[in-house]
Amino acid sequence: MTTTTAVTGTTTAATGTATTLSKVGADFDMFLKLLVTQMQNQDPLKPMDSTEYTQQLAQYSQVEQTVKQTTALNDILSQLSTQSLTQANALIGREVELDSNVAGLAGQSAAQWGYQSSRAVATIEMTVKDASGVTMSTQTVEASGTAGRLAWDGTTKSGGTAKDGGYTLSAVGRDAFGVEVPMTLTSVGKVSTVEAKAGLVTLGVNGLQVPMTRLIRLGDGAE
Repeated sequence: MTTTTAVTGTTTAATGTATTLSKVGADFDMFLKLLVTQMQNQDPLKPMDSTEYTQQLAQYSQVEQTVKQTTALNDILSQLSTQSLTQANALIGREVELDSNVAGLAGQSAAQWGYQSSRAVATIEMTVKDASGVTMSTQTVEASGTAGRLAWDGTTKSGGTAKDGGYTLSAVGRDAFGVEVPMTLTSVGKVSTVEAKAGLVTLGVNGLQVPMTRLIRLGDGAE
């Protein structure tokens, strides 16, 4: 199931700002009524000092302007979030490559990574850890060339099955002579959901919500 969700972080902020503006307006109206009443009933021989009221009037005006500016900013953020969400919606069903060595394991979908090396590798030693840093799997796989894919189906080193979630891969590549080769890792998966919260758009990839800013490459479209 593919979903597009607009989380109400920006909307909540805008609602709170509107409430604050309404309260400031109500307080300001009450202040003016009290001021007019005092002026109407003041002793002509001892007129009240207007300095304090003038200062309060200026303060109310400043607060009102600040709240209005915040409201305008929230409106802009909301529009940007909606536009980004609409654009990101086109990614649903697409394979993406992300700037992260954390990949999601979800149901029948294996955790997948991509690698790039400075020169051809013959073997890769994979170590997969969970979010707590516990080693779930260690294995050595054959490889060739300077780029490719790695996958883990969730089978742990004890023969069990890991639960769904995010898993971190560390890998050591070696050439045909056993010499270590520097490698760069990425995570790979298909986008199933898109969400927006407080102006930040995230992609749901194998059960993980990943900021869209980590996207580095697009793969095939939906099947």
